[in-house]
Amino acid sequence: MELTCLSEGKGFYFPPCHIMDICGFRVLFDCPMDLSSLAIFSPLPVDANAISNDENISGSCHKYADLELNEDKGQKIDKPLDANSLICAEPQYKTITNLLLWNVSFIDVVLISRPMGMLGLPFLTRNKDFIAKVYVTEAAAKIGQLMMEDLVVMHEEFRQFYGPDARKWMNWEEIELLPLELRQIVFGADGTEFGGWVSLYSAADVKACMLKVDSLKYAEEACYNGTLILKAFSSGLDIGTCNWSITSPKGSIAYISNSIFSSATAMSCNYEALQRTDVIVYSDFSSSDAANKFDDDNNCPGAAGNNFSNLSDDDVNSKARTTLLDADEYLEEMAKLDFICSCSMDCINSGGSVLIPIGRLGIVLQLLERFALCLASENAKVPIFVISSVAEELMAFTNIIPEWFCEQWQDRLYSGQPLFSHKEMLKDGRLYLFPAIHSLELLTIWQEPCFVFCPHWSLRLGPVTHLLRRWCGDPNSLLVVEEGVDVNLALLPFKPMAIKVLQCSFLSGMKLQKSQQLLKILQPRHVLFPEKLRQHISPLETSFSFDYYSENKTIHISNPKEDSELDIEVELARRLQYTTLKQKDINILRLKGELVVERGRYRLSLGNEQVMSSQTRPMLHIGGVYSNDLLMALQKMGMKATVEEITGVGGSDNASIIHVLEPSKAVIEVREAQTLISNGDENVATLISQAVYSLLDCV
Repeated sequence: MELTCLSEGKGFYFPPCHIMDICGFRVLFDCPMDLSSLAIFSPLPVDANAISNDENISGSCHKYADLELNEDKGQKIDKPLDANSLICAEPQYKTITNLLLWNVSFIDVVLISRPMGMLGLPFLTRNKDFIAKVYVTEAAAKIGQLMMEDLVVMHEEFRQFYGPDARKWMNWEEIELLPLELRQIVFGADGTEFGGWVSLYSAADVKACMLKVDSLKYAEEACYNGTLILKAFSSGLDIGTCNWSITSPKGSIAYISNSIFSSATAMSCNYEALQRTDVIVYSDFSSSDAANKFDDDNNCPGAAGNNFSNLSDDDVNSKARTTLLDADEYLEEMAKLDFICSCSMDCINSGGSVLIPIGRLGIVLQLLERFALCLASENAKVPIFVISSVAEELMAFTNIIPEWFCEQWQDRLYSGQPLFSHKEMLKDGRLYLFPAIHSLELLTIWQEPCFVFCPHWSLRLGPVTHLLRRWCGDPNSLLVVEEGVDVNLALLPFKPMAIKVLQCSFLSGMKLQKSQQLLKILQPRHVLFPEKLRQHISPLETSFSFDYYSENKTIHISNPKEDSELDIEVELARRLQYTTLKQKDINILRLKGELVVERGRYRLSLGNEQVMSSQTRPMLHIGGVYSNDLLMALQKMGMKATVEEITGVGGSDNASIIHVLEPSKAVIEVREAQTLISNGDENVATLISQAVYSLLDCV
C-alpha cells in the first residue's frame, strides 16, 4: 500500500486530498477547490463606469503608476494593501496543484467525504482520459451538485460583465506588481501553486460530472472490480459527510475525515463501524490546526494524556466513549447559535438587517429555526430571505433525507411532526426563497429590516456583495461570517464600514484528546497521522504502530495480511488430499480450477471439474536438487561419481558438475534453476532421472 497526501486543506471549506494505492488500485479521497483564494479578486462594481476602458483591458483596478523601484538595490517597494490592489478580472479558481501532476487515467476510484470535497470534481471528469468510478453519499452528491450549479450561476455575472474576450489576469509582469499578501496567495507559501489556477467549469460540465457519480445510501455497500468493498458511515460534520471503510483481500482500511461525535444537525459520527480496522488514515487536520491549544486540552477531563494502563479493555472503552460523547461541545455549539440569534435580534430591534453568508447547511437550518422562534416569541413580523439560485431545490431536498439528521430531528419525523418548519414559514410569509437578488418579485416584497441568507462566504461573488455594499455603512446592521476567513482581506472592497461584524467559529472536526480516545476504541493495527501531530502522539501510550505523512510525499505501508484467505466449499475441502513437502513443512495439492476475486475475497471456483487422482494425471515434481544429496542417491544405485564445483565470474552463476564414471560415463550439471543430464546410454539416463526424482516431492 502507498499513501500520498496531495493537500492538507484549509478547514471546513477546503478539505484534505489524498491518493492511496490499494491492491494495485489508485483511490483518490476528495477533490476540492480552494475558494478562499477568490479573495485576491475584486467583487463586481456597482456599475460598469466604475472601471475605465484601459483598466478593464489590463485586468487590474490599479495601474501601479506610483510604484517605485529602488535602482540601487534592484528591488521593488511593496505598496500597502488596499481595495485598489485587488484584481479586477474574471476570477480563476485554485485547484490542487499536486493533483494536476498525476495522470488522471491512472486513478481508478474517487471517494468523496463531503459536499465541499467534490467542488473540483468536474475538472477531472471533463478530462477525456478520466475513467474512474466516483462514489459519494446520496446526500453529499445532491448538495454538492447544487453548490456547483450555484457557483456557476454566480460566476456568470463576471463573464457577462467582462465579456467573453476579456484578457486573463495571469500576466507575469502584473502579478509581480501585486502586494506581497496577494502574491503569497497566487503562488502559495512555497511558490509552487501558480500552476493550479484554472477557469471555472460550465453548467454542462457539472451535468456531465454527475452522470459519472454513483451515489450511495447510508452504509450501503459498493464493490469495485470485485476487490474493494466500500462503505460510507456518517462523520457527523454536516449533512451527508462521511468516513470511508474499505475492505480488500490484503486488509481493511478506514479513512477518517473531519468528524464530530455530538452534532446539532447531522447524524453523529458512527465510529463503531470502523472498529478493528487494519489501517486507519487519519485525515482530520483540525486536530493539528488546534495544536497550539493542546496544553489547555490536557488540563481538560478525558484529555489525551490520561493513563489507561491500569484499566481493563472494557473500562478503557467505557471511559473513552464517555469522553467522545461528552455533551460539552454540543452545548457550546448551541450557545454559539443562541448568541448569534441574540445579536441578530438586537440589530433587528434597532432597525438594522442581518446578512448571513455562511455555507454550512446544518448551521443555516439551525439558525432558520431559531430566528423563527424568536420572531414568534416577540410577535415581530420580520421577513427571512434565502437568496440563491438553488434555494428552493435545496430546502425541498432537506425534507427527504432524514437518515442523515441527528436523532433529535429524526424523532420529529417519527412522531408525525414535520422535519423542519420550512413549509409553515413559507405559507405564513415568514420565509421567502428567491433565485436571484434582482428577481422582480423580490423587489416587490422587499422589506427592511430583514434576515438574509445567501452565498458566498468568500464575499467576492453572489448576492452577498450587493447586499454588503447596501448595508456596510449601517451601524445597526450585522454581518455574520465564519472564523477561518481572512476578514481583513475579505472586507477590503467594502471599507470604510460601519456595519457590525460577528465572526463565529464552529466545530470542524474532533479535538486532539478525543482523537486518541477514538483510536483506543477502534483498536487498529496501524495508523497514519499527519506530520503536524508528531509532537503530540506519544508512542508509549499507543497499542498500535503508526507512521506520519506530509504533503506531496509518498509513504509505503506494509500489507496488514502477508497471506490472503481463500474461500473453498466445505464439501470440496473434505475431498482434497494434501501432500507434505519433504524439504519444507508445507502441505500442497494440485487441482484444476479458476481463482476469482469476489466481493473483496479470493474464491476457488471449480465448476463441473472434479478433483483428479494421481492415477489419471501426469505427476509433477517440485523442489530443489543439491549436489551432495544427488551424489549420495547415485551411490545408493551402485554408480561411481565425483563432484566438481564451478564458480562463476564474481561469485555468480555457481554450478556443481557431477561426473558419473560407472556403469557408463555421464555428466550432470546442477544449477540453482535447472539440472541438466548429459549421457549417451538411455538406461543410465533413466537411473539418473530416478535418482533426481527421489529427491523431489511428487504431487
